[in-house]
Amino acid sequence: MKKDINAIQSEALIQHFIDGIGRKVFILMPGFPFMFIGEILDVVGDVAKIHIETTQTAVLEDRNWLVHIHSIEVFYIERDGGPKIPELRD
Repeated sequence: MKKDINAIQSEALIQHFIDGIGRKVFILMPGFPFMFIGEILDVVGDVAKIHIETTQTAVLEDRNWLVHIHSIEVFYIERDGGPKIPELRD
């Protein structure tokens, strides 16, 4: 049985986050808070557990967040040899 293209894309997206466990990630979301920078700690199903280092609201930083991978608009996961996500501070 042939898989639906949406199922293949969903599996690949989740696997990309699984492969990024332990790495730094930059995420843009459509809803508040809109931007996260942190470390991917784990992936369970289609939810990523991320330790948030930086966001636009300081009170939300230095916490673990559960982020639904399919709600992410834009993301970048650091990889060996690739560009690094800059440190953003006040």
